[in-house]
Parts: sequence; structure tokens; C-alpha cells
Amino acid sequence: MERRQLEYFVAVVERGGFTAAARALHVAQPSLSRSVANLERELGVELFHRVGRSALLSAAGEALAGHARLVLRDFDALRSAAHAIGEGAVGRVEVAATSSSGLEPVTRVVAELRERHPGVTVSTTSALSAAEVVAMVAQGRCEAGVCGSAERPAAPGLVAHHLRDEELLLVVPPGALGGKGRTVRRDELRGMRFVVPARTTAVRALFDRLAGTVGDMTVVAEVGDRSMVLPMVLRGIGAGLMPDGWADLAGRAGADVHGFDPPELLPQWLVHRGGRLTEAARAFIDTTLGH
Repeated sequence: MERRQLEYFVAVVERGGFTAAARALHVAQPSLSRSVANLERELGVELFHRVGRSALLSAAGEALAGHARLVLRDFDALRSAAHAIGEGAVGRVEVAATSSSGLEPVTRVVAELRERHPGVTVSTTSALSAAEVVAMVAQGRCEAGVCGSAERPAAPGLVAHHLRDEELLLVVPPGALGGKGRTVRRDELRGMRFVVPARTTAVRALFDRLAGTVGDMTVVAEVGDRSMVLPMVLRGIGAGLMPDGWADLAGRAGADVHGFDPPELLPQWLVHRGGRLTEAARAFIDTTLGH
């Protein structure tokens, strides 16, 4: 079994077919197909079901995909460790993050990495929920992840570090609650209209909990892309709930931002695989924990 075979196999999985994988890797499709076929012969299993021009993962292929990604990560870790001896941390680290965590702390960490480790490139992948972040890291699709979750993220081989408790805030159109910055009681939400994100998010879980206890909180718009909440709030469509990473942006855009009394807090976590990491991933993790 060779590294190239695993690279080709993972590319077919992630690109959804042999043609797209060959195009992405800039190799001839017959060469890629032969390499994957040789891997299947070595393993003694069929990794794909070939249906016309389509390639569907077999049960064996699904089982191998996650392991293959992790093996490729380990190869990268060994190579980057060798480079780091003479050149410092270099390379690319792929980070999964929910939208609020992408703003804080990921944006700040990337800015610091640019100064301390100019050879490191951070590639972020958006996730809708903490569960999706955990899955991306556990499956080897990303080396690290940052998310908010009431419970400590857990998966086999995963390490979770508590970063801080982010505060969940109420964002409303200018003047809607009589001024900026004051804290609000939960009963003041009664009768208000809200723009809410998808049900899988921590923010939506907070809305559902508040609606269940306060009552008379109406959903007027439900969005799959959480970046649409703030523009809708500014249009007067309804109020929104946002993590504190959005507070500065919301305030500069003209919205009024209010905390709750007592505050609504959500633990924020950094997750990564245990064991050997690439030097780029280690630099990202160390910088994040340093905050």
C-alpha cells in the first residue's frame, strides 16, 4: 500500500467520482483508476460500486475512508516535523469552526499566527453545529476545530480543551428596547418577533428554551445561513440571538446589542486528535490555547 493510493482513494471519496478526482489532482483518470483498483486488490475488498460513470462507496470503502484520512495526516505530520527543525512551523492546517467561533477566536488566532509563524496557512471550513465540527475532526477531514457546546465534545481519539464561556446576546433594530448596551430580563422577550437559525445550532437551542419558558416569542424567519440574521434584524424583520463574537460587527452595523441578566453563557471548545499532529496544527493549537 502506497501513500499515493490512499491520496487517490480519498480524492475520489471527497470529489464524488473518478473524473472529478483526476481533474482535481491533475492526473490522468486511467492512472488514478488503476491505482485505486490496485489498492482494492491489495486489500481484497471492493471500495466502490461502479454504476455507469458513478462510483458509490461500498461498506468497506466507508470504513476505510476515515482511517485513510488519518494516515495521510500522520504522513504530513512527519514531514512537517522534519521541516520545522530548521525552518520553524510551516504548512497548512485545516480548521473546522462554527460561525461565531470563526470570528472569535479563530480570526484573532490567524492574525497572531501570521506574525509568529508566517509559514503556516490556516484553511477554515464552516460547520453548522458543534456536532459537525467534532465529526470533521474525528473523521480526519480537519485537524482542529473550534465550537460552542454545553457539553464537552467527545469522540474516540479526540482531545477537547475548554477555551472560555462565550456570552449569548440579544440583537435588535436601533432603539427597539430603548437604548444600547443595557441588560434585559427574559420576560421582556414576550411578544417579540425573532429571526432564528437552523435547529441544530446552540443559538437555536437557546431560543427554543427561552420560548418554552417565556412564551409568546414568534419566529418570523428561519435561516440556514446564520450570516443572514443580522441583515434581517437591521431591516426590522425581527430580533436575533447571537454569540458575543458577533457583538462588535453588529454594533458597527447599527444594531443594538443587549446582554441578559443573568447572562446566558455557552462553553467554547478547541478539539483535535490525540497523538502526532502536523507542526502547523500544533502552532494553531498552541496559539489558541495561549489566549
